[in-house]
Amino acid sequence: MANPHRQEKLGELIAAELSDLMRTRVKDPRVGFASITHVEVSGDLRHAKVMVSVMGTEEEQVATMQGLKNASGFLRRELAERITLRYMPDLVFKLDHSIAEGARILALINKVNQEDSSQPTSSTNEEA
Repeated sequence: MANPHRQEKLGELIAAELSDLMRTRVKDPRVGFASITHVEVSGDLRHAKVMVSVMGTEEEQVATMQGLKNASGFLRRELAERITLRYMPDLVFKLDHSIAEGARILALINKVNQEDSSQPTSSTNEEA
């Protein structure tokens, strides 16, 4: 039986270490402005799904994901040196669109608020 608390803590630790490794050790020019948003570790602690947010165009996002996929073996080995585990989880990188989606929704809300504030309010004050 898996311990969900351990999975969550291990995911947070992997996210922090991967962020540091991507910033300091990955020299692939394709890996641009990417940040780790979340890591989901499987119940048997053998697989980790790494959610990555990439700022840039669609082509830059695809290139960054390909660079991370190619560097997954290197990153896994480096993680094994930093984290003491019996088995280091296999890393699978997935593109996370949640930050871009949140920015888009915030822009829509701001647009609606500006439209509402620019329209004159018609108040009918009828007293009975």
